Amino acid sequence: MRFAEYTAVFTNRRVGIMLLLGFASGLPLALTTGTLQAWATVEGLDIKTISFLTLVGSAYTLKFLWAPLMDRFVPPLLGRRRGWMALTQLLLAAGIAAMGSLSPGDAILALALLAVLVAFFSASQDIAFDAYRSDVLRQAERGAGAAVSVLGYRLAMLVSGGLALVLADSFIGWRATYWLMAGLMLAGILATFFAPEPEVDVPPPRTLEEAVIGPLRDFFSRDGALLALALIVLYKLGDAYAGSLTTTFLIRGVGFSATEVGAINKVLGLIATIVGALAGGALMLRLSMFGALMLFGVLQAVTNLGFWVLAVMPRSYESMALVVGLENLCGGMGTAAFVAFLMALCKARYSATQFALLSALAAVGRTFIAGPTSWVLVEGLGWAGFYLCTFFIALPGLALLWTQRAGITALAAASAPSRA
Repeated sequence: MRFAEYTAVFTNRRVGIMLLLGFASGLPLALTTGTLQAWATVEGLDIKTISFLTLVGSAYTLKFLWAPLMDRFVPPLLGRRRGWMALTQLLLAAGIAAMGSLSPGDAILALALLAVLVAFFSASQDIAFDAYRSDVLRQAERGAGAAVSVLGYRLAMLVSGGLALVLADSFIGWRATYWLMAGLMLAGILATFFAPEPEVDVPPPRTLEEAVIGPLRDFFSRDGALLALALIVLYKLGDAYAGSLTTTFLIRGVGFSATEVGAINKVLGLIATIVGALAGGALMLRLSMFGALMLFGVLQAVTNLGFWVLAVMPRSYESMALVVGLENLCGGMGTAAFVAFLMALCKARYSATQFALLSALAAVGRTFIAGPTSWVLVEGLGWAGFYLCTFFIALPGLALLWTQRAGITALAAASAPSRA
């Protein structure tokens, strides 16, 4: 396959629109988390109040609770998926602008409540966008679509995170920065308006009961469903462990400065993740779903060993750049394949609920397993032993994937509608 054929998939209307839709999906997140915390810190709020602001993002974890409503009901304009996307984007623009009209120092409670609403609208937009992406992309386009949406999402987080802090601190102030970010949501609204409808018109669930029970009944009626759920938890578990304490390791374990770590781990890491996601999406045009998951999963596991090398070798800025770059590159490739796998498991009739549930399950390893236990392994094994252990933690997921290689395609095919 020529290079032009690899890149052509990224320019078709279904895949290309994912850049702007992914941007709209990622933009609100930092505005209710890191950027809001920075604003509150600058305004002189105490650490206890700032720590409570972390609860604002709970909607992202709980979004599966109202996803069935977005499967069942159809807005009056733009259809079931685009209609919900447009509605939530309009509400997000209004909510972010309203946040800019307040100040943490003068009205922290009102600002926090607005942030909760914005997080709720943002999580709801994600439900609709994930469902739309699963429904509109053809099977061969899922890897590329996942990669392009990851690119848009990461760029949005850079804009509403890093760029917003610079603008607020040095140029236009916090209020104007939030108003500017509200204006940028117009890109998502325009993209939603011009986005194509899915090629297959799938009717919504007939009742709310079906919208709640149907996604579970459909998924668990497939052969290998329980093993697929185990694979979702295990596939990126080693990657989750390796990434959980990377910044602390590079500063405290190896001895780099915060500036050095910020320049390499954050900036180069972001670039490498984006390149990896795009490369993974392109390679998936030639690889089967199993082949992509296995190849990228092995690369994820092997590049974890790079941190073990950093732990046992003399400190080297060049070595850190190489290790961080390779780890994020392969992690981005794995993410593209993994998101494509989740999309493939979703049936169009229930894709909002099924993707919300599957993505929540995927977060279990990162949030409830790797996060709380990584420090125990570091204290018991040291940094070198910890990163060596992350390689072995990745192996059960790869072993399960290997044993299920014949069933991966069949399990995903059970959810796919016929396309014109």
